Amino acid sequence: MKPIRLRDFVMTDDGCLYAVSGYEIDERVECVLRYVPTKDGDRLSPWGTRYKKYDFANAFAWVKEHKPEYLDLVHRVPLADIVRVLKPEEEMAAIVHRNSRAARLFSHFDLPLMAWGCTGSLLVGLENDASDIDVVVYGNVWFMARQQLMDAVFAGKIPAMSEGVWRKVYRKRMPDISFDDFVLHESRKFNRGEFEGTYFDLLYSRGYDNLHSAPPITPGETKGKMTIEARVTDASLAFDSPSMYVVDHEEIDMVLSFTHTYCGQCFTGEVLEACGVVEEHEDQAWLIVGTTREAHGEYIVSRTLLDQ
Repeated sequence: MKPIRLRDFVMTDDGCLYAVSGYEIDERVECVLRYVPTKDGDRLSPWGTRYKKYDFANAFAWVKEHKPEYLDLVHRVPLADIVRVLKPEEEMAAIVHRNSRAARLFSHFDLPLMAWGCTGSLLVGLENDASDIDVVVYGNVWFMARQQLMDAVFAGKIPAMSEGVWRKVYRKRMPDISFDDFVLHESRKFNRGEFEGTYFDLLYSRGYDNLHSAPPITPGETKGKMTIEARVTDASLAFDSPSMYVVDHEEIDMVLSFTHTYCGQCFTGEVLEACGVVEEHEDQAWLIVGTTREAHGEYIVSRTLLDQ
């Protein structure tokens, strides 16, 4: 079986569906609970089971009550409890056949087979009319997809994001930067968009050939809060989860963002300004942004972009 990786979904022996949230897998998989089978669920799966979708807080409450052995910073699901793995790239054909709007969006991309797919509710067959489309693209092919999205927007084939949608995203993210600075950064990322009244994301995940291209993300020793300015020397994993920025700084080796708000926030060669919590990891120091879900008081901006 191919390795489980970020943005796959797994089903446990009780029928629950979890979104895979990381790459570090030994005897357990880093996940977040998303769907729980229940007789009064408002979503019906292709296999005939009704499900209820759980948000972040409710998911942790459910796991604490029903599966406390899974509880950690995320939900750590034992491999032995997993009965099915759903992979975005392997379910692509079924999604295209079932969902015409997703199929029309996908038609604007020309990408290698098995190098992209769809995660979220569409992956597990639990979408409704209001569901977002979560496109996931693997490894360096993601940058090809980003360029194709950019070309499609400039050609008018896919509309540019409206101010109304930007404000909706801003309210959802609640970042510690102004709305204008938020849009300035977001509008150059081309990792999300609107299509036929639906919001979609263009999500990055590592390919099978670069699953271990970064050090394992484990908790370090906390050393307090810090704000830095530094030049980014490597932003190749800036759209990953967590986002990673290798920086040239006398104290900090790398800035990591655990909130999607600051993925792709800076590019290689730019000067980054970041506020977060310092962690020591053996011979390195990392600045962590997103130590809480809301990440209040923590941020990343491109000083190069803001000062232009």
